Amino acid sequence: MRVLTKITPETINWGELGFGYIDTGKKFRAYYKDGEWSEGRIETEKNVFISEASTALHYGQQAFEGMKAYRTKTGEIQFFRPELNAQRLIDSAEKLLMPAYPEEDFIKAIHEVVRANVEWVPPYESGATLYIRPLLIGIGDTVGVQPANEFLFTVFVTPVGPYFKGGMAPTKFLVSDFDRAAPRGTGAQKVGGNYASSYLPGKLAKDQGYSDAIYLDPVTHTKIEEVGSANFFGITKDKKFVTPKSPSILPSITKRSLIWLAENRLGLEVVEGDVYVDELDQFSETGAMGTAAVIAPISSITYGDKEFTYTDGVEVGEVTQRLYAELVGIQKGDVEAPKGWIQTVDVTK
Repeated sequence: MRVLTKITPETINWGELGFGYIDTGKKFRAYYKDGEWSEGRIETEKNVFISEASTALHYGQQAFEGMKAYRTKTGEIQFFRPELNAQRLIDSAEKLLMPAYPEEDFIKAIHEVVRANVEWVPPYESGATLYIRPLLIGIGDTVGVQPANEFLFTVFVTPVGPYFKGGMAPTKFLVSDFDRAAPRGTGAQKVGGNYASSYLPGKLAKDQGYSDAIYLDPVTHTKIEEVGSANFFGITKDKKFVTPKSPSILPSITKRSLIWLAENRLGLEVVEGDVYVDELDQFSETGAMGTAAVIAPISSITYGDKEFTYTDGVEVGEVTQRLYAELVGIQKGDVEAPKGWIQTVDVTK
């Protein structure tokens, strides 16, 4: 009979973690009922018990965030621009007619849940981080197509390694025939439906040996929008940082930060605008960027019978390396951060 060993911080090989779920034992939860949010508290049950008539289950009334806590060389734990995650969740909530969880309470909640799970924050030298998943869902008894009148805000954490296998290693992507989001829909909000629609095209791409699918704009199918669940960037041959701009792209915090770093730390010209898929040969480097992926260099992009190649599949472009070093250095406390970008967790409370 096989005996399953319980995973504990003492038994984890931090350097070999994948991007998966581990129950760390403590979560933050707050409930909305009768027009107001409860104070919120740490709970230990990983399962969520809700009505079978909850709008989150039937009509997709839910939104979430993804962020990380980082251990520094001195042992401190810090967040990277968490107020932007709070603001983005508020935006998602408003689009789906959910009561927003206030920014100040959001910040308090993530500090509290990380303090409660402090032993699960990976060591500085491991390359792993503590992934944080805030989630807002409609619950209660609602059968008609209408917003719920009760909601749950919950935050769980899990230690993770790199999102893409191989970490900071170039991988190849395939341009998909499928759409990620509808025009004037919820593409700019972090809601589950956008990700559910990416399962099939993502699987089809992976079945052909690619890391994931690249999505074009849903109106003309001529412009790059997103790379799997991340944003796209390219470095032109004359060293411009180029990234798509569209109302159906999720406003990435990593992208927002890299735009600032490219312009202010690397001295690059930044261009946000249309990135036409048949003009991908203008780039000498390309990549995906997001909280989970951080920066994933792209070795090649296949579009129909064309293949645009950027690296030999081993080497990472010079500008991409510099951007990665600057961003991760700030997140881990090794590089000076712009004012207001970092919050430190007080583990003594």
